Amino acid sequence: MKPDTLAQVPAFALKQIEVDGVALRYVDVGHGDPLVLLHGWPESHATWRHQIGPLSRSRRVIAPDWFGWGDSARDTALSCDYDSEVARIGRMLDALGLDRVDLACHDYGGFLGLGFVERHPERVRRFAILNSRAHGTFTAPFYLQFGLLTALARRPLLRRIVTAPAIEWTHRLGLAPYVRNGSFDTEQLARYLAFLDTTAGRRWYAHFLAGYQVRVRPELAAGLADIRCPTTVIWGDRDRGIPWRTAEELAKRIPYATLVRIDGGDHFITEERPAEVTEALRGWLLRPADQEHGAV
Repeated sequence: MKPDTLAQVPAFALKQIEVDGVALRYVDVGHGDPLVLLHGWPESHATWRHQIGPLSRSRRVIAPDWFGWGDSARDTALSCDYDSEVARIGRMLDALGLDRVDLACHDYGGFLGLGFVERHPERVRRFAILNSRAHGTFTAPFYLQFGLLTALARRPLLRRIVTAPAIEWTHRLGLAPYVRNGSFDTEQLARYLAFLDTTAGRRWYAHFLAGYQVRVRPELAAGLADIRCPTTVIWGDRDRGIPWRTAEELAKRIPYATLVRIDGGDHFITEERPAEVTEALRGWLLRPADQEHGAV
């Protein structure tokens, strides 16, 4: 698949709300039942740029730039530990006036979204998770990489390594394979990493990393069997950072879950294989959900 060009990338106007005293920017298009799309690291709502338009023909699609990413505010007063981030999803829905939503999540968004659907099943009508560490963690090389970054960020004397200008270059180098496989072009990658070009952005990133943990959270695995809403697991099976077995475990242990395997797909699957992801999400949204807790 050819990388995006600027002419091919749809432009969506961003709206703004305030949550926990911080500005959150988001796309809000279409009409119908609300569908919330949560992106992952180090992206923004743009990871869903191929899906937003088609899905908005039958849904009200809301795609935020999660707190600290994209065009949303980077406020180091916000705690970035897991429990705080998961709870913040609920407060975002409250600020948007949404009681219950369909929720589709990729990567870090899936890590948070899984915790949210387990803790607040009454607020999720349907759940989709795509190439996310989910209830597990990363393969060894990525575990060591992110573990090192978080360890550096938590130590004041070493944090300067994470806040140095070179951190943008190392991220650009590490994400270069996804430019080569067509997930995004160099301009889109530059937009994702633009916050690392500023001192304030790098300080926020160190703050985020200091609150992030790569270790497994056993309560997430324990809660999989209690997810009762129609769920789909959509996965590129050549993800170098997250093993395919994570997808298989999710599909096996979540009741009513379906597994969509995208052969040869890598991590940034919404961008690398957009048509297949859109088709899978459309099928998921057609699955019936009742009026109580999303059970079928």
